[in-house]
Amino acid sequence: MIQSMTAYARIEHKAQWGTASWEIRSVNQRFLETYLRLPEQFRSFEPVLRDRLKKRLNRGKIEVNLRYDIADDNSKQLQLNEPLAKQLLEAANWLKSQANQGELNLTDVLKWPGVLASAEQDMDAIGADLMTAFDSAVDQFIEARGREGNAIETMLTSRLDGIMEQVTVVREHMPTVMQYQRDKLTNRLAEIKGDLDPARIEQEMVLLAQKQDVAEEMDRLEAHVVETHRILKKGGAQGRRLDFMMQEFNRESNTLASKSISSEITAAAVEMKVLIEQMREQIQNVE
Repeated sequence: MIQSMTAYARIEHKAQWGTASWEIRSVNQRFLETYLRLPEQFRSFEPVLRDRLKKRLNRGKIEVNLRYDIADDNSKQLQLNEPLAKQLLEAANWLKSQANQGELNLTDVLKWPGVLASAEQDMDAIGADLMTAFDSAVDQFIEARGREGNAIETMLTSRLDGIMEQVTVVREHMPTVMQYQRDKLTNRLAEIKGDLDPARIEQEMVLLAQKQDVAEEMDRLEAHVVETHRILKKGGAQGRRLDFMMQEFNRESNTLASKSISSEITAAAVEMKVLIEQMREQIQNVE
């Protein structure tokens, strides 16, 4: 199955430390380009994220956005250093008993450096959670690319069938067209009423047939259809190969149009060019 370069995915992760959401979106691009928007405390993740994307994607302009919200109770939670507070209280009570004066102010004890501290977050654990969520987002993103690619493949298959139908039309009309041209040339020569060399007449007929014969172009178009089906069946990153095949299709259809000697063949050549252009536009989105 081929992959589209256009997709979107979003994953939200909730934990005790808060919530985080990953958003990944992409559009078509000749090469792989990644743009990351991360909170300042997670800037160090950039090389790892780029490497993971590079291992799983080949083409496209990829935009990754991380939104991180710390839990309210986690941000306000305080930790009491009980051993230190106990030592301070014992020291304060001893001084009071020795001086036999003064009052013990618990607020001053709490203000002592190291007695109270905000709960420190385990950034390693948070980072591991975020990376797991990121991998899930990438999985979802690739699945979305696959669904879009499947729709493109269906469309391409339909257009390839259309090209084969036009090839059949041209093949069916060629004998009639060639006989018409032969009769036309014979009648014109008869009007001359001269002594014409039969061998020369036959030679001219052969040259005319060679100029108007499109069998080679039809064979190539059929071969291109078979090769394109093979590429689609192989799947994966086949955008560049498919783009090359469209160039080959265009070359043969242009040659067919230039050799056209009947309205039916001209119409078939025009229809082919329309089908090829429709495929080319969709292939611009294939990875």
